[in-house]
Amino acid sequence: MAKILVLDDEPSMRTVLQIGLARAGHDVEVEGQPRRALERIRNGRYDLVISDLKMPSMSGLEVLKQTRHEAPDTQFIFVTAFASSDSAIEALKLGAYDYITKPFNIEELKILAANALEAREVRQRVMKLRQESGDRTQLVGVSPQMLKIYKLIGSLSTTTSTILITGESGTGKELVARAIHEASERKEMPFVSINCGAFPETLLESELFGYLKGSFTGANKDKKGLFEHAIGGTLFLDEAAEMSLTMQVKLLRALQERKIRRVGGAEEIPVDVRLIAATNRDLQEQIRLGGFREDLYYRIAVIPVHIPPLRERPEDLELLLDHFLERYTQAMGKRISGVCPAALSALKAYHWPGNVRELENVIERAVALETTDKIQLERLPELSNVPKKPGNAGGIALPAEGMDLEEYLRDTETALIAAALRQSGWNQVRAARLLNLSYRSLRHRIETLGIQKPGEPGEARE
Repeated sequence: MAKILVLDDEPSMRTVLQIGLARAGHDVEVEGQPRRALERIRNGRYDLVISDLKMPSMSGLEVLKQTRHEAPDTQFIFVTAFASSDSAIEALKLGAYDYITKPFNIEELKILAANALEAREVRQRVMKLRQESGDRTQLVGVSPQMLKIYKLIGSLSTTTSTILITGESGTGKELVARAIHEASERKEMPFVSINCGAFPETLLESELFGYLKGSFTGANKDKKGLFEHAIGGTLFLDEAAEMSLTMQVKLLRALQERKIRRVGGAEEIPVDVRLIAATNRDLQEQIRLGGFREDLYYRIAVIPVHIPPLRERPEDLELLLDHFLERYTQAMGKRISGVCPAALSALKAYHWPGNVRELENVIERAVALETTDKIQLERLPELSNVPKKPGNAGGIALPAEGMDLEEYLRDTETALIAAALRQSGWNQVRAARLLNLSYRSLRHRIETLGIQKPGEPGEARE
């Protein structure tokens, strides 16, 4: 049962929401004065606040601003009469879960509240996981993509299926693998990892399966392989696409039989191991090119997990920034409280081709070099040449036959809006935030350009 506070200056609305949410099994309190609500949020523990956005004495947005640091675990849902309200979009930027427009069906609000409470529970579960694992997982993020990953990690706790983690270099694939292990029933057993791209074929085989004394030059004694070291736990194969085809055959057999043979030996050794593989390559394309076995792909990709690049989850950048800043200021014994506005703007504008790993390296170096109490732009030399917005056409060459500028601009705008809608799960509010547009402006452009969600005859959902 969740504890919910309803804040609205209209008594009838408070009554309707209290009755409806109480019937859903929640403990519901109501308040009509924003300032009294502020005190109640600060002094009480609420899982969710459902607030009117515009009230005479103080806006719901101001309530969120004044309590988000004191009650960071409390979710906010706002009620507004204007779907295109800039303040509603600002509320989402400040961390509100969502908003709903009047008039609305109470059942619709119940579903929204349930989703908000589920997201809160997932976030708390991940924080607990990080504490229990000594922060080894280091997973940071509140973007929709990361919340889905947190939820998936929780759902994998009782399974032993093989998992394939995909994503660009530096996105944190091993951290996700560790988090899956720490959340599973195998967490008391070893987590063993190896980078398959760091070993030639013969050495990789002996590392994974072990070897017997005398099986090759330098084998002076029997040695267990990583499969044996990981028995009862998890074996993580990073950069799995770097394995040779011969090695892929041997790995496939080990996974099918749940047994291995040491190099130079004939005895089959049973291995109870949960395997997690990772790659930054497109394995389907590798299969097409003949560089990866299709049967092995289906064996390791029972449960696929994709880690999005940092540029696709901008909501997480400041959280990651604070996380790394705290880590390295403590490690280096420095007192740096944040970053200056110019440095923050540069960090947000940068494309981050190296993803989270690159951000961590940039912050570590900046902390090491900084002599003031805030990170200055001069400490971020790699960001000083961030490409500016288009405007200087000096380097652009037009086709000899010319071009249709209106058609080109329309196609470009359509592609960008469609990309934002896909990235936001076809939620127009979040897509508007990605494009720095108002909700109304985005909706108008979608209608004008005729953009529709694939497979559905209607327009993109709000």
